[in-house]
Amino acid sequence: MGVIALISAVLMLVIREPMRVALALITSMVMLGGIYGLLGVHFIAAFQVLIYVGAVMVFMVYVIMLLEVREAPGNARFSRWLVPGVMGFAALVGVLGISVYRSSAEVLTAPGAAPFSLTQFSTAFLSQYWLEFELTSVFLVAVIVAALAVIKVSRRAQGRANG
Repeated sequence: MGVIALISAVLMLVIREPMRVALALITSMVMLGGIYGLLGVHFIAAFQVLIYVGAVMVFMVYVIMLLEVREAPGNARFSRWLVPGVMGFAALVGVLGISVYRSSAEVLTAPGAAPFSLTQFSTAFLSQYWLEFELTSVFLVAVIVAALAVIKVSRRAQGRANG
């Protein structure tokens, strides 16, 4: 699952068609939900799939369809930044691999995690992070308003060009 999530994440960077990028993002999010499920955190896995895949990606696909985004101009199938990006990624993997290989630190085992409690999670989330939660909802409303404004301006421009 991790390999598929990584491949779909790389595809999000190199594909130029918006709908295919959205499908790669959906694949990546589903695989991450599967990884959470394999780790035994089924509640977070369900949220990953329901919220990110179910809600956010449907919203993104609707916005892409509503804005009528087409293929990027030009005949290039991949971005011009693909080769430098791959070279940079290879350099990063090389540096990290060398540092891991050379490290002589002992491997420490982590203590067992406390069992997950939805009550504790809910209490901590709504008492400590309520402001971030509310700001996120305000931000999402602002994004929707901005998308509608862009659509309205583009339709006016199309009307003037056609009429």
